[in-house]
Amino acid sequence: MPSDRDRPLTEWVVLGLLAEEPSHGFAVARLLAPRAEVGRVWSASRPLTYRAIDQLASDGLIEPVRTEPGHGPQRTVHEITADGRAELTTWLHAPVTRFRDVRAVLLAKLLLLERSGRSTRRLLTAQRKAFAPLLAEVRAQPPTDAVARWRRAQAEAIADFLGSG
Repeated sequence: MPSDRDRPLTEWVVLGLLAEEPSHGFAVARLLAPRAEVGRVWSASRPLTYRAIDQLASDGLIEPVRTEPGHGPQRTVHEITADGRAELTTWLHAPVTRFRDVRAVLLAKLLLLERSGRSTRRLLTAQRKAFAPLLAEVRAQPPTDAVARWRRAQAEAIADFLGSG
């Protein structure tokens, strides 16, 4: 049964990768290496990747479908379940609520959507709407110190990235 606890980003990213195609932990860990395509947004060590796979399986969001030979023990191939797909879809389309979550969480969502060939439009529209009040608040405050200047510059960069000027 899926857990309603907050999931670490590693679990969401692993779930998204397994939604693309069934895979084993070693292959997923390679995608999450720091210089790999997904790892450039969110990297995770091999033990952390396997821990995420174990938790997702425990929660019923992925399931083993076969084993493959590897260097050492057999590699267990997992695929996403219907519950996993439903949770992932909900998460992928939910905007982040804080500017600081853009760098990892929003970029991970955008990357996973793009990798799967799905449109990012729905998420970006929701994200612009979610950030509109925060952006207005930051713009209304005079940048009087380093923190305020940083916050405004960050907010403006995010607005530019989202296309909301």
